[in-house]
Formats: sequence, C-alpha cells, structure tokens
Amino acid sequence: MLKVYVVDDSELVRERLIDMVSEIEEVEVVGETGDLREAKASIGQLRPDAVILDIRLPDGNGITLLRHMKRERPAATVIVLTNYPYPQYREECLDAGADYFLYKATEFDQVGEILSRIAGSGTPP
Repeated sequence: MLKVYVVDDSELVRERLIDMVSEIEEVEVVGETGDLREAKASIGQLRPDAVILDIRLPDGNGITLLRHMKRERPAATVIVLTNYPYPQYREECLDAGADYFLYKATEFDQVGEILSRIAGSGTPP
C-alpha cells in the first residue's frame, strides 16, 4: 500500500486530491494539512511514501519542507502541485529533490496518474 500525505493551503484542493487519490487501488491517504509546521511533524511521524506539496503555505514555503523531507527521506516521492508554475520555482523545486512539478490549472489530474503508476509498480517511475 502506497501511503500519501497531502499539503496544500486550500481545503477545497485538499478535498479534491483526497477524493481522487482515494479511488486509486493500493493507495492510502494517511494525512493532510494546510500548515507547514504540522506537515513537517506529521510527515516525520507517518513516514509517507509520497507527498503532494504546494509551494505557498500560510506559515512558510513548501520548498523548505521539500528540502527537509529529501534530507530525512530521500526515497519519498514528492509531487509539487502549484499555482505558480514559473521556471525559477520549477528549477528550485527540482534541484531540491522534487520528483514532479505540476501546474494546478492544467496538470491536476496527472497526480492520480503518477500515483497509480507508482502504486502499480511498487517503485517510483
């Protein structure tokens, strides 16, 4: 079972992601939050296999969390899902270890496809 954690400041986006991810066999959402500090603590405790991460959070920057996660759990898959698809953010996220960088407006559905592939193969694509 692939364990997924969702970090986004929008409750509506979190709900949409959880609904989508919950329909994928062999994938379980183990937690969600819109708070950077809570995400850091929960991810450390729950040790998810994949994290869906927004860049902008009310109490900080998701890229900071991304760097921390990749130091602590380099094998975890990180999907950055953002409304800020600017090249500098893409480069910074990928350099920090993000496995995917997706634009919410046009690539939202790719999250489910990516997680399905990961769950189906047992390893990141």
